[in-house]
Amino acid sequence: MLCPRNLSTLRGIMKIIDFLSKDAVKISLDSTAKKQVLEELVDQLVKARKIKKDINIRGRIVKSLIERERAGSTGIGQGIAIPHAKSDKIKNVIIAFGNSMNGVEFNSLDGEPAYVIFLMIAPRKSSGLHLKVLAKISRLLKDKFFRLELKDAKTPEDVIKIIEREDL
Repeated sequence: MLCPRNLSTLRGIMKIIDFLSKDAVKISLDSTAKKQVLEELVDQLVKARKIKKDINIRGRIVKSLIERERAGSTGIGQGIAIPHAKSDKIKNVIIAFGNSMNGVEFNSLDGEPAYVIFLMIAPRKSSGLHLKVLAKISRLLKDKFFRLELKDAKTPEDVIKIIEREDL
């Protein structure tokens, strides 16, 4: 049975909320180093049951994210990072969201730490959708007030409501 949220995708309207659940949201990241933040957000996806609880799968996904970071930083500036990678261990695009109170050094273009982090994993064979989701997240994050609201969110439910309201 399809989740009602996924109906928007079937109707041709892609919404970020179709790929992000409140269980995959971590309001206050514990880590302050990039690698540990990537691990923490992947663990959040495991907790949300978006990734199988298998140390080998988790390890491969984290390795893919680190390799992607080596190719070029996913810190896009203005306190934002969108780390992403592909995996043959998942069937659909999945997203985790994390807030960092202290900021995380992502080697952003503007040299500023990232506070708002969207982590995305896509199936290896989903280039088109992968790029569309990245573009949609980037478009939403261009709005300064949207970024500030996400940064100030107090609960996972707040994050979901903020995204639902803006993700038209």
